[in-house]
Amino acid sequence: MSFQAYLDTVEKKTGLTPRQLMEQANEKGLDAPGTKAGAIIEWLAADYALGRGHAMAMVHVIQKGTTISEKHVGTDGVHRDESVELWIDGAATKPT
Repeated sequence: MSFQAYLDTVEKKTGLTPRQLMEQANEKGLDAPGTKAGAIIEWLAADYALGRGHAMAMVHVIQKGTTISEKHVGTDGVHRDESVELWIDGAATKPT
């Protein structure tokens, strides 16, 4: 599963876009420097029943933003992403 596919699935599972979840993380102080991934994972599991893989995709965008490494873009296989920029505003609004 590509990084973007994880985020799209997070939206399906929670009913919230990744951006909305990032805003909630901000309100809870979970985007503060030094916040451990475990705290974010626990919140997403408790409030939204997200598993570790999907939660870790959210950890990345909460802590590091929407840019991913070039090594994940254009490679072969199912884990390939189309762009170094992840779309966090909802699958329905994603440019084609």
